[in-house]
Amino acid sequence: VQLQASGGGLVQAGGSLRLSCTGSGRRLRPYVVGWFRQTPGKERDVVSVINNNGDRTYYADAVKGRFTISRDNAANTVYLQMNSLKPEDTAVYYCALDLNSAQVILSLHAYDVWGQGTQVTVSS
Repeated sequence: VQLQASGGGLVQAGGSLRLSCTGSGRRLRPYVVGWFRQTPGKERDVVSVINNNGDRTYYADAVKGRFTISRDNAANTVYLQMNSLKPEDTAVYYCALDLNSAQVILSLHAYDVWGQGTQVTVSS
């Protein structure tokens, strides 16, 4: 399975972006999918995770109330809708697939397959 992350770009503070994570080679439906972000010199941090059924989600405190994760099984895609963006949201965003668990897991080490990353830049 491969993941393709897309939708990043340059946006002003207060704006919105929607990131997409599309799978190829395997259906994403049975698996937990997470979004992570990383800035230079820092560790990759979890942003949001959705379980295989789409009925359990997790959000980091920094994005709660502004970001929404969802999945479209027909499109084999998981989305991250990002609203009210702030300059501190600037990062490379990665999606990842956990092939081994149906639980929402926050540790990046649990994820087996990673997309290539998409840059999000929020200007002040």
